[in-house]
Amino acid sequence: MPSYLSPGVYVEEVESGSRPIEGVGTSVAAFIGFAQKGPFHEPTLITNWTQFTTVFGDFVEGTYLASSVHGYFANGGGICYVIRIGGAEEDRDGAGAGAGAAEAPVAGPTAQLGPYVVKALPGVTGEITVEVADPEGEEPPQDVFTLIVKRDGAVVETYPSVTTKRSKDNVATQVRARSRLIRLEEPGKGAAPSRPETQSVTLTAPGGEPGSGAGVVAVPEALSADSYVGDPDRRTGFGGLEAVEEVTMVAAPDLMSAYQRGALDLETVISVQRGLITHCEAMGDRIAILDPPPGLSPRQIRSWREETTGFDSKYATLYYPWIKVFDPAVGRDAFVPPSGHVAGVWARNDETRGVHKAPANEVLRGAVGLQTQITKGEHDLLNPIGLNCIRAFPGRGIRVWGARTLADDPSWRYLNVRRLFNYLEESILAGTQWVVFEPNDDALWARVRRTISAFLVNEWRKGALFGLTPDEAFYVKCDRETNPPESIDAGQVICEVGVAPVKPAEFVVFRLAQLSAGSGGIDE
Repeated sequence: MPSYLSPGVYVEEVESGSRPIEGVGTSVAAFIGFAQKGPFHEPTLITNWTQFTTVFGDFVEGTYLASSVHGYFANGGGICYVIRIGGAEEDRDGAGAGAGAAEAPVAGPTAQLGPYVVKALPGVTGEITVEVADPEGEEPPQDVFTLIVKRDGAVVETYPSVTTKRSKDNVATQVRARSRLIRLEEPGKGAAPSRPETQSVTLTAPGGEPGSGAGVVAVPEALSADSYVGDPDRRTGFGGLEAVEEVTMVAAPDLMSAYQRGALDLETVISVQRGLITHCEAMGDRIAILDPPPGLSPRQIRSWREETTGFDSKYATLYYPWIKVFDPAVGRDAFVPPSGHVAGVWARNDETRGVHKAPANEVLRGAVGLQTQITKGEHDLLNPIGLNCIRAFPGRGIRVWGARTLADDPSWRYLNVRRLFNYLEESILAGTQWVVFEPNDDALWARVRRTISAFLVNEWRKGALFGLTPDEAFYVKCDRETNPPESIDAGQVICEVGVAPVKPAEFVVFRLAQLSAGSGGIDE
C-alpha cells in the first residue's frame, strides 16, 4: 500500500477484478515427410509456399510432403510446421552425411535403346527390362512398334502402336504421361529419330549391376516406425512436436510414399499411425489426420478400418479416398493422400466460420478427381464407422462430405465438438495463468467465475454453444462447494465448467405429406 504523508490528490492504478481470455489459434498444422533439402528432425515454421520451396525444395516425384503442404496453403492454411525425416538424427542443419544421402543426385539405372536413353525413375527397384517388339495384327507402318516394360521378368507396362514421330503416339510422350517406372530421353531437337530395332535391354547403373541404384534418394531404404515416431528427448519425429504448443493438427503424408516404395510394410504403417494417435492423445490439444493406403475399394477400406486397424480415438480422423492433383514433378496429374488438403480446409473453415462449425461440405481446392468414386450406398456403409468420405458432386465440385472422429463414444463422434473443446480448454488454460499464487478465497473464486463466464458468453454469441440464453449454453461453478477446506489446504483452486456444444446437422430430413382436397392446408 502507498504511504500518504502530506495533504494532496493521489492517483493510483488498480486491477479491474477480472482479466479477459483471448482465444488461442486453432489452425496450425504439422507435416512429417521427405523433402529435397533442408534441416532434418527440426520443426520448422513455414508461413507460405515460397518459404517452403526455399527451405525444403520443390516437388519430388514419389513423395507427398511438398504436394500436401502446397494443398494446405491452396485450401486456406496460414502457417504450419514441417519436419523432414530420413537423415541422421544428430544432423540438425541439413549438412553432413545424412543430408548428402538425401539430396545428392545419384546416377540411376540407364540403358541405350536405339536413339533413346532409358532411365529409371527415382526410387524404382528391381530389374527393369525394356523391350521393343513388332505390333500385332495387320501389317503396320514401318515406324510403328510396341514398347514393353518388365520388372523382375513380369510385364508391368505396355505401349502398343507407338512411334518416334512428333505426334500423340510418340513413344517418349506416351511413356512420360503414363509410366511409373522409366523415362525416355530423346537425342535432341531436329528430325524425328529412327525406329529402334527389335531388341530387349536391361537398365544398369554405371559401374553396378542391373537394377541397382535410383535417382534422387528422397525416401531412404532403411525406415522403421521409430523414424516417424521419434524421440521427445532428442526432438525427432513426432516427439519433436511436443515442444511446439501451437500445433492443432498433425499429418504424415509421406508414410504412404514409403509404403508404396516398399520401405515400410502395412503393419509398420499401422504402427506409425498408432504412434501419431498416441502423440495427439498425450498432448490433448491436436488431432491426427490419417491417410488410408492407396487404391483401396470401399469394401477394402471398410475392412481395413474395422478389422485391420481398429482405431478408436477422439483425437484422430480418417479421410477417403485419395485425390487427384496436378504434380509439377512429373508434369501430369497424380493421386496424393488427402491429409494436406483437408488440413487446409480445416484452417479455412476456422477462419470463415469458426472452429465450432464442422469442416465439411467444403470444396477441396486443387483436386481434379478422385481415386474412387463413392456411391450413396457405399457412403452409407462408411460414414457410421467414422470414415470421412470425399465425394464429387455434379455442378458442385469435389467436397469433403464427413466430419467424424474415429471415436466409438457418441459424445465425441463429431470432429467439430472435439476441436471446440480443445480450443476452449487451451484458451481458458492460457487466460487464467494469473490465478497462480493468488490468495485462495471467495474473492479469487468470484474473479475466476467472471473471467471464464465473460469468455464463454462471447463464444455463445458467435454460435459455438447451444442454447437460447447463456444459462442454457454453459455454467461456471467456483465456490465453497467445489473448493472445500481440504482442497484449499492443498493449494488447489477447482473450477467446474460445463458447456453445451453445437453439433452438425448431419442428417437433414424433410417430411412431406400429401393433402387431399378440402382437408385444409394453405389458405389462398
